[in-house]
Amino acid sequence: MTESPDTMRAVVLDAPGPPDALQLRDLPIPTPEPGHVLIRVKAFGLNRSELHTRLGLAEGVTFPRVLGIEAVGIVAACPGGEFPVGQQVAAMMGGMGRTYDGGYAEYTSVPAAQVIPFTSSLDWATLGAVPEMLQTSNGSLTIGLDAQSGQSILIRGGTSSVGMTTAILAKQRGMTVLSTTRNPAKTDALKQIGVDHVLIDTGEIAPIVRVIIPDGVDTALELIGTPTLPDTLHATRIHGVVCFTGMLSNQWTVENFYPIDYLPRGVRLAAYGGDAGDLSADVLQQFLDAVAARSATVPIHRVFTLDQIREAHAYMESGNATGKLVVTT
Repeated sequence: MTESPDTMRAVVLDAPGPPDALQLRDLPIPTPEPGHVLIRVKAFGLNRSELHTRLGLAEGVTFPRVLGIEAVGIVAACPGGEFPVGQQVAAMMGGMGRTYDGGYAEYTSVPAAQVIPFTSSLDWATLGAVPEMLQTSNGSLTIGLDAQSGQSILIRGGTSSVGMTTAILAKQRGMTVLSTTRNPAKTDALKQIGVDHVLIDTGEIAPIVRVIIPDGVDTALELIGTPTLPDTLHATRIHGVVCFTGMLSNQWTVENFYPIDYLPRGVRLAAYGGDAGDLSADVLQQFLDAVAARSATVPIHRVFTLDQIREAHAYMESGNATGKLVVTT
């Protein structure tokens, strides 16, 4: 596949299907209209959202579609002048990879509102892992949980990229962190990022949590989905908060939901599903600076190339990753 000056390589999904449904093709480089930014993509993280789209579980997606709800790279053109050409930027959400073509390509054109500038000498693979992961973790802690220094947090789905990043951010806030994993072999990975208590998830961990913290945790982040949500709620103290953010189980809804029966007495249930506007340039820059100074880490499990996109998606679907999967272009 030979790229001409007017074309780019992109991963196209014509219709839902297995990893083999992802097709690497030559497409015209997008021409940005005023209010949009053309980004030369250097790397992008893989997200469960894209897996849901490939499996046909996402709503509002039209095909064919270039997937990818996030990307990092360099501004190649910006007709509205919102960002200078050459600026390092991250882009995410706002319909990327769903209602318009996303980051699984060498170039992507996105609305300027979805773009966040930064300056960093970190390698592109590391940078590519950060935007959506940081936005979700930071938003869950601040908007979803209003987490405070000194509180405890239970992270259900602790070895996911968001789970690990939330643990890192929570430790920066001086919180006591309990994280779950179904795989005992992943215990060390959680300990290395500062998790105080690693819990092997059998599906019922509330009794174990209450041995460690008898009244229950102050806050809890639910990343598995509705199958484990009741147990997570029962691991949380009266007036504590559970934030429903993730659906690693691909199960999203509670049938016949009766709040008085479902919610333990006094436990509060919130949810978080943010957008690029929830991640300020200052928060992104501060995190990248902390990574560069080695006072924070980016939990990357494996880096793929664009040619390996099918293998990368199959690996994401397997659930074997401990941290973020990244693709470089």
